[in-house]
Amino acid sequence: MSDTLPVPPFNGGYLRQVTDAPFEGWWEWFPEDPFEGLAGPFRVCRDAQGRILCGFMPTHKNLNGHGMVHGGSLMTFADFALFMIAAEDGEVVHGVTVTMNSEFVSGAPADVPLHARGEIVRKGGGLIFVRGMITSEGTNVLAFSGAIKRVKTKFVSH
Repeated sequence: MSDTLPVPPFNGGYLRQVTDAPFEGWWEWFPEDPFEGLAGPFRVCRDAQGRILCGFMPTHKNLNGHGMVHGGSLMTFADFALFMIAAEDGEVVHGVTVTMNSEFVSGAPADVPLHARGEIVRKGGGLIFVRGMITSEGTNVLAFSGAIKRVKTKFVSH
C-alpha cells in the first residue's frame, strides 16, 4: 500500500518490517504472540495521515462453515488492532484486554485484505479505551470497542 508511512508505527523495538504482499513495507509484532501467529499474521502501519492502520489477509484457515471469515478470527484481529490503536501516540502499550465488545456488521470472504482503524476514546494511567471498525474493500465488517488494563510486565519471548 503506497499511501503508508515507511517508519515504524511506534517505538519499542517489538516490530519488524514485512516483505511479502499485500502488506509489503508494513510492520508485524516480533516476536509474535503465539496465538495471533496462528490466527494471522496481523500487520500494522501508519497511513499517510499518520493514523494507525492494521491489516490482515484471511485465508482458508480463518473461515467458518459458511465460507466466510470466522467471527473468532475477526475478534482476534480486533483485539490486535485494539492494542495497536492504543499505541497511536507512539507509546507501546503493555497490558491485558479487560473488556471487548463487537458487533458483526457484514460477512467477509477469504483472500481479501481486512483493515482496521480506530481511535483512542480515553487514555489514563491504568486503563485505555479504544473503538474501531474492521472493513473489507470499504464495507464495514466488525465494529469493536474495548478497554486495556496497563500492566508493568513486558512481552515475554517464547
